[in-house]
Order: sequence, then structure tokens, then C-alpha cells
Amino acid sequence: MPAVAHRGSRRRAMNEINMVPFIDVMLVLLIIFMVSAPLITVGVVDVPSVGKAKVRPAHVIEVSLDAQSRLLLKLDREEARPIDRPQLARAVLAAQAGSADTPVIISADRQVRYEEVVRIMDTLQRAGVQRVGLTVKQGQ
Repeated sequence: MPAVAHRGSRRRAMNEINMVPFIDVMLVLLIIFMVSAPLITVGVVDVPSVGKAKVRPAHVIEVSLDAQSRLLLKLDREEARPIDRPQLARAVLAAQAGSADTPVIISADRQVRYEEVVRIMDTLQRAGVQRVGLTVKQGQ
């Protein structure tokens, strides 16, 4: 019910907002959050770290994406050769020669969209390649 001010013979309603209930609600919410904050458990996320391999594998297959999103396939220490996307999975499986332990490393130029790298990983995974990794340039 609105408060009524008496001034002379006229009655009129006051246009002021009563702040006391608002302050009471805010204080109750503050107390609830202060009590419940320490009880919330924080989830731990294990982010993989970059390690250094002790020994480089004898047989490595490297798939590279240059700045123009062209695919290059490099076997061991040979010269990189261009390859089409539909032929990538077959070429990698042929290079593995039935050995699922042969690692496939994907490296991409800085300007290449991450979506392109994920597509390559997905293509290799669907083809049955088990060991797929990403190269990391340290110091930048």
C-alpha cells in the first residue's frame, strides 16, 4: 500500500522507492554466496604438456599444410611432395606399410585455419591411422 503524505487538506501518494526490502534481499544473497563459495569444488583440467622425445622414431610420416592450404607429404627424410586431399589417407596407409606404430605428424603454417588441420586429423582417423600428432614450434 503506498505511503500517503498529509499536506493540508489534500492527500497524494509519495513517488519514492522504498530501498529497505531491496537492501535486505541483496544482503541475504551476499551471505548465501559467501557461505556457498568455499563449498564449490574446482575441477582440475589436465592440459597436455610438450615433452621432448628421447629418440626420434626411425620411420616418420609428415603431413604439412602450407600458407595456401596445399598438402605436402614427406616420408622420413625425403623431399616433400604435393598430394591431393582424397589421396591422403591411402598414401599414408601405404607409407605405413601395415605398421600401425608408425607415427604421422601434422604441421601447418601459422595462417592456416585450425579447421583445416582438424579435417586432416579426421580424415586420417577415419582411415584407421592410430598415431597422429601435431608439431610444436618452441620459443614463440
